[in-house]
Amino acid sequence: MSTRYRVIKNAEELRRAVNALSAHQVIGLDTETTELDPYVGRLRLIQLATPAGVEVVDLDAFANGDLKKNEALDPLKRLLEAARPIKIAHNAKFDAKFIKHTLGVDLGGLFDTLLASQIVSAGDIEERHGLETVASRYLNEAVDKTERLSNWNFELSEAQLEYAARDAAILLPLREKLIERLRSDSLVACAQLEFECVTTVADIELAGFYMHKDRWLEQLSLIEKRREQLADELQDILAEESSQGSLFGGPQRDDINLDSHQQLTAALNRLGIPVPDSTRNWKLQPLAAEYPVVATLLEYRTVQKALTSYGQNMIDLINPTTGRLHADFRQIGAPTGRFSCTNPNIQQVPHAVEYRRCFSGYPEGRKLIIADYSQIELRILAEFSGDQGFIKAFNSGADLHRVTAAEVFNTPLDQVTKEQRDFAKRLNFGVVYGIGAQRFSIMTGLSVGEAENVLRKYFGTYRQLDTYLHEAANRAVRERQARTASGRLVRFRYDEQDRQQISMTKRNGKNTPIQGTSADILKRALRLLNDELRSTNAQIVNIIHDEIVVEADADQAEEIAEKVERTMRVAGEEYVKTVPVKVETEIADEWVK
Repeated sequence: MSTRYRVIKNAEELRRAVNALSAHQVIGLDTETTELDPYVGRLRLIQLATPAGVEVVDLDAFANGDLKKNEALDPLKRLLEAARPIKIAHNAKFDAKFIKHTLGVDLGGLFDTLLASQIVSAGDIEERHGLETVASRYLNEAVDKTERLSNWNFELSEAQLEYAARDAAILLPLREKLIERLRSDSLVACAQLEFECVTTVADIELAGFYMHKDRWLEQLSLIEKRREQLADELQDILAEESSQGSLFGGPQRDDINLDSHQQLTAALNRLGIPVPDSTRNWKLQPLAAEYPVVATLLEYRTVQKALTSYGQNMIDLINPTTGRLHADFRQIGAPTGRFSCTNPNIQQVPHAVEYRRCFSGYPEGRKLIIADYSQIELRILAEFSGDQGFIKAFNSGADLHRVTAAEVFNTPLDQVTKEQRDFAKRLNFGVVYGIGAQRFSIMTGLSVGEAENVLRKYFGTYRQLDTYLHEAANRAVRERQARTASGRLVRFRYDEQDRQQISMTKRNGKNTPIQGTSADILKRALRLLNDELRSTNAQIVNIIHDEIVVEADADQAEEIAEKVERTMRVAGEEYVKTVPVKVETEIADEWVK
C-alpha cells in the first residue's frame, strides 16, 4: 500500500508544512543519510508524518552554505527542538546525532519505538528490535528495507521517496501499540527515563573521546613484548620435552596451546597442581598465591585480552575528521538497563595508568572531570533492605567495609587491618551479586565450610539484609520477574526441574533490582547533567556504569566539577533516600583516578 507524501524543496513550502505539523500532538520522524557517520556523510531527508501524510524535507534543496545558519530552515528547527509535538522515531539516537550535527538543534519530546520495544521485551535477549521486526510483531505489517542501502547522494527515485515516507508513517500506529504494552506492564516511567536520555547519548557519541595515538602505540609495544616474555616463561615450565631431541643433541621443547583447556590441565597436572574442573580465570585465581606458574598464566591472559580487545583496532577507529574515538553506546545494553559500548568499547579500557593516560582532554588546555558514585549499589541495597546496620554505617560517615570487617572478624574498628578491610569489601560487593559460599571460597581461598561460616556471621550481623535478599530471590522464582526503582521489568525463564537454573534465577532476583537501579540513577544523572552543561562548552565524553567523564576548559573545570557532583547527587537522591548519596570527583589532565 502506497503512502501519501509531499517533497518539500523551498522555504515557503516548509513554512506551511511546519505550521500544519505543529497543530498535531504527535508526529512520526525519520531521516535518510548518505552514510552512517555524521562526520563522513550528510543528512539528506527529514520525514515528518501525520495521519494525513508525510512531509519529506529534501535538505539538498537548502544546501547553500552552513545549514545551521540557514534561516529558511528556522521553522523546522523550532519544530524539532520543541517539546510538542512529540516526535516518534525508531532508534532516535541516530536521527538526533545527524540533526544536531547538521542543524545544530537537540530533538525535543521524543518517543523511541526501539527503546520502547526493548523495555517491553523485559530483558529477553532473544528478541530483535529492528523496525521490520517490531512492525511485524505489533502491527502484523511487513516493512520493505530494500532501499535502505541505495544511493542517497543524487536525484532520488520514487521508490526511495516512497520507502522514506513509509518508514515515518508506520511509526504512528506503532507508538499506539507500544503505549498499550507500556501501560499494561507499568513501564511508562521507565520508558520516560530512557526517552529523556536519548539526546544526551547522542551528544556523547558526537563529542567523542580523545586518545593519544603515540601513547597508545607505545603501550602496545610494551604489552606485546610482555606477552612474548610470559608465553616463553610458560612454555619453559609447561611444555613437554620431545623424545626426538634437536639436531644438536639437546632436548627439544614441544610447546602446548596456552588457550587449550585440555592441554593446560594436563600440563598443570604434570606439575602436581590440583586443577579444578575448569581453567577459567576465576577458578584458577585461588591457586595463584601458592603456584607461581598459575599467577604467570593469569597475567598472560590479562595481557593477551588487552591486546585483542584494545590493540591496533583502537587506532583504526579514530575518526579521521575529528581525531577522536566516537564509540557506539547502546542505551539498553543489558537486561538490567545498563549501557553497553562498542566500536570501541571504551567502557572497559583497562584501569592501569598505562592505558588510561592515553586519554585526555583536547585540545591542550582542556581538563577531564572524572566523577563516580561511591558504593552506589551498596547504598541502593541499604535503601531496599532497610537494614539498620547498613543504614547506620552510611549515615555515620563510617567506612562500611571497615565496619563490616570489625563485625565479621570481631575486631575493634580502629584495629581493622587493610587485609581485613579488603576481605570485607569483597564480601559486601559479592552480596550485591548474590554470591554463595562456593563462589566466595574460590574468591578468597577459604574452604567452603569456612566461607559458609563467614557468610553466616555476615548475615547474622545484617539480618534485614539477609531477609530482603531471601525474599528477592524467592520472589524472582515465584513471579519469574524483578523490577528496578524506575519500574524496569526483567522476566526470568527457567526449567523448574533444573536446580542450577533455579539458583541462577535467585541470584538474578537479588542482583537485578540493585544493578538496574544503579543504571536508572546514571541515566537520570545524564539527563539532568545535559541541561546543566548546555550553556557551557563542557561535554560528556564517556560513561562507565557509575562513572561519568566530562571534558571542560581548564579555567572552568572547578565550576563544572561542582555542577557534575551536585547533579549526580540530585539524581541519586531521587531513588535513594535513607542514606546519603556520595559522588567523588577529580580534575585531571588524563583519564586516571
